[in-house]
Amino acid sequence: MAGDFDKNVFVNCPFDEEFRQILLGIVFTIIYFGYKPRLSIERADSAETRIQKILCLIEDSKFGIHDISRMISSNSGEHYRMNMPFELGIDYGCQKLKGGKWSNKKILILEKERYRFQKAISDLSGSDIKNHNDEVDKAITAVRDWFVTEELKRGASGSKVWDSYNDFQAYLYDEVVEKDGHTSTDDVQVPEIIHHMEHWFASGIWPCDLPAVLRTI
Repeated sequence: MAGDFDKNVFVNCPFDEEFRQILLGIVFTIIYFGYKPRLSIERADSAETRIQKILCLIEDSKFGIHDISRMISSNSGEHYRMNMPFELGIDYGCQKLKGGKWSNKKILILEKERYRFQKAISDLSGSDIKNHNDEVDKAITAVRDWFVTEELKRGASGSKVWDSYNDFQAYLYDEVVEKDGHTSTDDVQVPEIIHHMEHWFASGIWPCDLPAVLRTI
């Protein structure tokens, strides 16, 4: 998907169950505004190393969303989780050092609490980092505001995207539980849910009052 550079959004975030709904909210918002989420879990070729996959995704994506909210250990004896800040550093280096179209890369950094990151990565002081307090609607609004500010100049409100996300969740339940026989939507792999999101939008269940340019996926 290298040819989709201007629409690709590399999503660097935790993939654990506690973060799952925030991840899905972020991905939904990306698709809502006509962009393509790219995640390291989108393919599972055992012959491909994880770091090589991540390098390719970063190189293929104009946009990068990096959530560093899980880098701080929560239990005694637990280590910092450094994958997310490490991948943020790769994306930042690509933007600053690679040149060409990569110098136009856009990066959004998300955290749980405002300014908490400074205790772990003081080099980010002064950066415009958005916090979501582990709330899906706040993560959706942060991503929405970023796209509108950096690219679109206008768009549906965060609350409207949040309402659409909840409509999609009802649709997803019917598709994967009622039709496919899953115990719950939590049993479904994230790449499969992304497929359902793309199908949901392509089927015409889309905010018809948005400008046509924002309804292109």
